Order: sequence, then C-alpha cells, then structure tokens
Amino acid sequence: MTSKHQFAATVFLILTLGGGTEWPRAAAQAPAPYRLTLQEAIQKGLEANLNVLLAGAQVDAAAGTRLRRLSTALLPRVSAEAYANVQNRDLSAFGISFPGLPKVVGPFSNYDFRLYAQQNVVDLANYRGLKASEQTLNADKLSYQDARDVIARAVAELYLNAESAAARAAAAQSRVTDSAALYQLAKDKHDAGTATGVDVLRASVQLANDKQALLIAQNQYQQALLGMAREIGIDPGTPIELAETLEFHPLAEQQAETLVPEALAARADYLALASQRQAIVEQQRGNRARWYPKLSLNGNYGGIGRSIGGIQGTGLIQGQIDVTLFDRDRNGEAQELAAQLKSVDDRVADLRRGIEEDIRQSLLDLDSARQQVDVASQGQDLARRELEMTRDRFQEGTANNVEVITAQDELARAEENYILAVWSYQDAKFALARALGDTEKNVAEFAKP
Repeated sequence: MTSKHQFAATVFLILTLGGGTEWPRAAAQAPAPYRLTLQEAIQKGLEANLNVLLAGAQVDAAAGTRLRRLSTALLPRVSAEAYANVQNRDLSAFGISFPGLPKVVGPFSNYDFRLYAQQNVVDLANYRGLKASEQTLNADKLSYQDARDVIARAVAELYLNAESAAARAAAAQSRVTDSAALYQLAKDKHDAGTATGVDVLRASVQLANDKQALLIAQNQYQQALLGMAREIGIDPGTPIELAETLEFHPLAEQQAETLVPEALAARADYLALASQRQAIVEQQRGNRARWYPKLSLNGNYGGIGRSIGGIQGTGLIQGQIDVTLFDRDRNGEAQELAAQLKSVDDRVADLRRGIEEDIRQSLLDLDSARQQVDVASQGQDLARRELEMTRDRFQEGTANNVEVITAQDELARAEENYILAVWSYQDAKFALARALGDTEKNVAEFAKP
C-alpha cells in the first residue's frame, strides 16, 4: 500500500471512530446532577438500609419487654369491678330444710362497687428479671449501633470504589487527549513530509484504542454510581456526581498497643456481648431467687348492699408470703443459663482476638499502601517525563512515534498503579475506622485532608 493510500485509510478510520475526545455531554434539559459527599452517602445509607431498620425495631421491642418487666416487678396493679344482680336461692340444695321454710327464697338484689390493688413488696426473682431486661435493652441498642457501623463501612467502600472509577475515567480521558495530540502531530509531520503514513496510522490506532478504553472506564464509573445509589436509597434514575475525588491523605502513625484498648471500649458489638453476658448473670440470680420468699400486699375497698341506697363501705387489706418448696424446673433453667453464659464468654474471647487482628492488619495495610503510593507516585512522574522526552524526539524527527506510544502505555500503567495504591490506602483507613468502633465518626475524621 502506498503512502497516499495509507493516509486515506487513516482518515477513513478517524472519521469512522469519530473525532470527539470529550466525555458525552448531557442534554441541555437534563437535570443537574446531585453532588454527593461521603458523609451524605453514609447518612442516606443508614436511613435506607434494611438491617439498620430491623435493628431499630428490635430496640423498640426490647424497650417494651423492659416496661413489662418493670410492671411485674415493681409497679402496683389496680383494677375496678362493679356488678348488680337479682337472684333467688334453692335452700335445699345447700342442705337447709325446716318445716314451714320455703325451698326457694328470693328474689333479692345485690350491688357491689369495688377497687382492687396488688403490690409486690419483696420479689427478687421478678426484680432480677427486670435487671436482665435492662441489660438486654442495652445490648440491643449497642447491636443497633453496630449495624450502623457496618453500613457506614460498606457505604464508605462503595463511595471509594466510585472515586476510583472516576479517577480511571479521568485518566482515560487524559490518554485520549494525548493520543489525539500525537495523531495531529503525526499528521502534520506527514503533510510536511517528515513522517511516514505508518506513523499516522500507528497514532490513529492508538487513538482508537484509548477511545475504547475511555468508553469502558466511563461505563464502569456509571455502574459504580448506580450500585451505590441502590444501596443508599437514591432513585437509580437520579444523576449523581461525586463531590469528592480520590486523593491521598496520610494518617499519623499509630500503635496497635494503644488502639486495641480504645477499640475494646468503643466497639459496639463487643460491648453488646458484655451486656448480653450481664443479662444472663442477672437471670442466674433470678433463678436462685426463686427459692426465696415473696412478700406481697393486696386489698380492696368498695361498697356493697341490697339496694343502691343501702350500700355500705367495706374493704380488705391482706399480706401474703409465698415460699417455693419444690421447683424442679429451676434446675433445668440453671443448666440452660450456664450453657448460654459459656457461649457468650467464648464469643467475647473470640471477638476480642478478632478486634486486635483487624487493627493490626489495618495498620499493616496502611503502612504497605503508604509505601506503594510513594513508589507509584515516583513511577508516575518518571512515566510523564519519558512521554515528554519521546514526544520531543518524535517532533524533532530523531525517532518515530513507536517510542511515544510505548511511553503512553507506560504512563497508563503508572496511573493505574497510583490509583490502586491510593485506593488501598483509603480502604485500609476505612477498615481501621471500623476496627476501632464509632465508625461514622472515624470515617469522617479519616477522610479529612
């Protein structure tokens, strides 16, 4: 193929692929995209996530259980009763029979209006049940907070993935711009007779490849936004724009020996297990208290009479002591509670080791990713210098554009390495935020420049 034919084929290829080098623009009438920050994404995720909503409902149920226990253990029970009746009686049915005495007497009326009250004075079993319900309520509140921590970590990762996808799309756009400039340079040199048609064709092929990579990167970015929108409760049709970009913000170095005690005092899941354990201990105390005497007071006051006008006030106050003499069920309950306590103790020990492992692993990942960012940044700078030097050599005519295209590929790899390194560092920060507990606060703190 002659040089003239090569140039014509190149022009046809460029026209077929299209000469645009910018991202597709939205229609003029399309709504402005919603600028979403990381904190807004986390907040929306917490409001929309089903696990968080179910954990909140569990807290409400536990609060109701605690109120019922309080009513049983400490609060009086008061009721009112009123009746009026007309009746007759068969005396012989009660063994009353005298000559001249009618078998059936009546009818006669009876009216009674009365208030009844009952109050437990000493009931240690129910009191320990109340204390156990309070610990259960506290455990459910902590489990609710833990559910929020888990979702905050998950949403932060989704946002980070979207930031990475946006960075890749921006890098792909930059490569398209560089390739378009290289193609124009090759074309100008060909027109001037200082470059061959192969140089033009080679530059056009590189431009086509970079355009395809840009389309893939743009699609992956939109897919990342779509997945995040689904998880945080935003309508999938809502256009979203990230308000924050992928950037490297180093944390001050920290020691695991300092962080582990802080995490154990802040991790909601660890504290929830501690409350569950205390609830079981209170139930064990209540189990032993089933042998103790129970003292209660009850009484009533009201009016009774044969007619409304003849009602007289009457009442009763009564003290009562109940003592359990035989209760085989108590032994079975004690065995169940002992098994539950051992299970919780095993879970506490395992979670304690897991928390320390998470913290140490996050610190290792942070240190490794920090070093990767440094190396990748240096590689990026070197790749840019190589691209500038090879482009100058091609423009001066001392080399063809093979070196330029090779340098562009090297820069693309360096940019991807840098994006991966920064993503790894940011993800390690969010993992540490989760490991330390109070994830919402820590994510916001770690995301600051």
